[in-house]
Amino acid sequence: MSAWFTEVLSHPTLHGALLIAMRTSIIYLFLIGGLRLLGKRELGQMTIYDLVLMIVIANAVQNAMVGDDSTLGGGIVSATTLLILNRLFNLLLARNKHVERLMVGNPVVIMHHGKLLRDVMQREGITHEQLMAALREHGLARPEDASMCIMEVDGTISVVPVSATIHRGRRHYRALRLP
Repeated sequence: MSAWFTEVLSHPTLHGALLIAMRTSIIYLFLIGGLRLLGKRELGQMTIYDLVLMIVIANAVQNAMVGDDSTLGGGIVSATTLLILNRLFNLLLARNKHVERLMVGNPVVIMHHGKLLRDVMQREGITHEQLMAALREHGLARPEDASMCIMEVDGTISVVPVSATIHRGRRHYRALRLP
């Protein structure tokens, strides 16, 4: 085998691979918690500044995950750890409703019968301009044209027009906290 082929296939020791997996796990859990604390708006309303933040975070934590190991094997260990952790986290969310509610949250009503719930909007990090943009995206010009606006768990804003029929008995509307 040639020297370049050996260099490409170089890999960390077992001890080095375990350290990479441990550091990667800690970074993953830290970022999950940090992104959760930022709130739902950060997920559904990503700006160019948020994108830059994500790129810079990725660059910053890359070195923390693999350390001095710049081998192909070290990168594969880190990527595999991230894939496994993400799969396990999604399984946990699917099987434990309490953890799902804690990490994902519930939809929140931010406007009801044309009345802006400013305290809720402030808590969720939604400005009046963002709400008006959501109304326009749904073809409505004024808050009075909407029965309710809901901040979904993914950060998007759903708008229910006044003309829509709302079935309050349905399970997914029970989770909403109506004023």
